[in-house]
Amino acid sequence: MSNSWKRPKLIIPKTKGEWVWDIVGFFFYFGSIIFLISVWNILPEKVPAHYNAAGEVDRWGSKWELIILPSVGLCTLLFMQVFEKFPEVHNYPKRFNESNAEQFYLHSRKMLNQLKNICLIIFALILFESVTIALGWSGGFGIWFIPIVILGTGIPIILGIVKQRKIK
Repeated sequence: MSNSWKRPKLIIPKTKGEWVWDIVGFFFYFGSIIFLISVWNILPEKVPAHYNAAGEVDRWGSKWELIILPSVGLCTLLFMQVFEKFPEVHNYPKRFNESNAEQFYLHSRKMLNQLKNICLIIFALILFESVTIALGWSGGFGIWFIPIVILGTGIPIILGIVKQRKIK
């Protein structure tokens, strides 16, 4: 069963948890786009374009560069949405078989759903941070942002690996 094309195709409804993650992730993502549109005309020509490890702006760029964040978010959203829809193509351990396929699919899809939405939230927060710094409304997230991003993406992966190991 190592060939993903021979794996069973199962229809597993989204869980309430997946719906909640999608609502939160989409709320942040689309909210950040609406926020950017609403402040576009008052943005200065130069906005934060890059941050160093301490969370300080180390490059300023055109306000048009802010469109990169929602664009990358959209690519991430579409790409990961497709992979959520087809869990049979995900990578699974050798113990994967027809009897545990549903468990593996659901588990893998839930982890991917969490990561997709965490990425959307991160992109939204970076966009919000860049806009508020450009407008002089805040000094930014500071040194805590990178550790939070690493933990925010790392914890679901680590917990996912631990949970997957428990599938018989």
